[in-house]
Amino acid sequence: MEVDYSNIKVVGFDADDTLWVNETYFREAETKFGKLLEGYETMNTIDQELFRMEIKNLELYGYGVKGFMLSMVESALELSNNRVSQATIGEILNIGKEMLRQPVELLGGVREVLRKLSGNYRLIVLTKGDLLDQERKLERSGLSEFFQHVEVLSDKKEENYLHLLNHLQIDVNEFLMIGNSLKSDVLPLVNIGAQAVHVPFHTTWQHEEVKVNEDDYKYLKINRLTDILGYLK
Repeated sequence: MEVDYSNIKVVGFDADDTLWVNETYFREAETKFGKLLEGYETMNTIDQELFRMEIKNLELYGYGVKGFMLSMVESALELSNNRVSQATIGEILNIGKEMLRQPVELLGGVREVLRKLSGNYRLIVLTKGDLLDQERKLERSGLSEFFQHVEVLSDKKEENYLHLLNHLQIDVNEFLMIGNSLKSDVLPLVNIGAQAVHVPFHTTWQHEEVKVNEDDYKYLKINRLTDILGYLK
């Protein structure tokens, strides 16, 4: 795809599964949760119930590990008809705590890309999730030096992006967003007139999956983050 990024002055990066590994830990946690509850239901039913509970709770808890922990607890109570043991609830909480303690595993080429782009562009992080957890991951990542601004959004819809770009005095025509989610990092930006780059991760949360006719949207899709260096100088 031919793109023209000559007017780009600010580059935004998603964090989870764009800069570092995240969704993999959720998949592992779901497997552990399923094994804890397999005495009450099939693994497939447990997965479906947990996902239903997560979506139900998004408006209250938002995105992130802590909301996921609470959804696991609520799902366990429902699946067991309130018969789940205190010990199992404790194990569920430990699954969440283990997720929060995971080391930050940078994806390939991240530091190289940020180092090269930071000399010519204003770089910012636009992510969603739990504020404390995201701040902690950014600190552990060692990438803070490359970013002039970090924003943890409650959601990534068109209005969220428009409000933030206006607040930061960033011209939408001079902004490029890079992320792994079509739903959150690409389509909302295209819809408001900004540029976007899709860098797929090998696994995607169901809630972030979306089917689109690629011919209806103008955005760049690359296989790995380092490929962006062929388009931004």
